[in-house]
This record gives sequence, C-alpha cells and structure tokens, in this order.
Amino acid sequence: MTRYLGLAVVTAALLTVMPVFAAVDTAATVVPQFMHALPDMPGKSMKVVTVSYAPGAESPPHRHGSAFVYAYVLSGKIRTQVEGEPEKVLGPGEGWFEATGAHHLVSGNASKTEPAKFLVVFVANDGDPPTVVDK
Repeated sequence: MTRYLGLAVVTAALLTVMPVFAAVDTAATVVPQFMHALPDMPGKSMKVVTVSYAPGAESPPHRHGSAFVYAYVLSGKIRTQVEGEPEKVLGPGEGWFEATGAHHLVSGNASKTEPAKFLVVFVANDGDPPTVVDK
C-alpha cells in the first residue's frame, strides 16, 4: 500500500511540474522523468526532465530561481549561454551547470534541420517553479 501511495504522490507531483514548464516555454517539449525529495536536505527536491527542441527552436531568456541545474546533451547540438560566460554549442555527452540564480540568456537548438534533446537535473527548494522567463 505504501508503495502505491508513494507512486501516486510522485505522479501527482510530476503532473504539477509539467504545466509550469509548458506555461513558460512553448519552444521546448519538456517531459518530467523523475522527482524525489532529498531526505538529507529537508525542503529540497531533485527534479529531472528531458527537453526537446525542434530544428531552430529556442527558449526565451530565463532563470531557475533557487535551483542548481545540471544539463546533459543527449542528441543534436544545443546552443547555451549563462550570463558572464561565452555562448557554447554542445553535442551529445557534453553538459553544463547553472548556479543558483544564474541568468540563462541563450538556450536552443543549434541546428536548423535536426532536432535536439537534453536531460536537466534540478536541485531546488520544494514548491519553487523550475523556470521563470524574463519579462
């Protein structure tokens, strides 16, 4: 019974995360993969999503609030730039991190003809929105 209750809680949590991503970024397809409270860090959770970009798609500048973020390219080529750093184009097997409060200026597919996909791991305060787009 406890196993099913835990699964129901995780499923409900993931379903609440997905609309937050969709509401802030229509260029990306975001699919929740995993979410779990961090037992040794009360008030913190780890959330994992995959982000897919169609050819030429890009997201608007944004921040991830209280989250520490690690991203890992699964396929295609991703353009990325965090404020204070040069823009980079990364391919499969490459990754980057964003410190808490970092301003993500550029995020998109570097190719106009091929899709791109990456995995994102967030460690954040429970209940914080994962992405806040610049106004």
